[in-house]
Amino acid sequence: MGCLMAGPAGFRELSRAIDGVSDSVLSDRLSDLAGMGLITRKVAEGPPVSVSYELTDHGLALIPIMRQLSIWAYEHLPPG
Repeated sequence: MGCLMAGPAGFRELSRAIDGVSDSVLSDRLSDLAGMGLITRKVAEGPPVSVSYELTDHGLALIPIMRQLSIWAYEHLPPG
């Protein structure tokens, strides 16, 4: 979800931005997030067909919480 804070992104863009995640795991997680109503999946008919993902209002509402969790983790958890 952090990768979508700046705006919509395609699958390849997300895959490159998230180091170490396989395409199948990323696809599963995106489906889960869409099922929870946190992101939307939009398909633009091609050729070529392109798919983009975007935060919904519910997903956007989580951004301040995610930022606070990130600050807490930086301050309280050991590096690595």
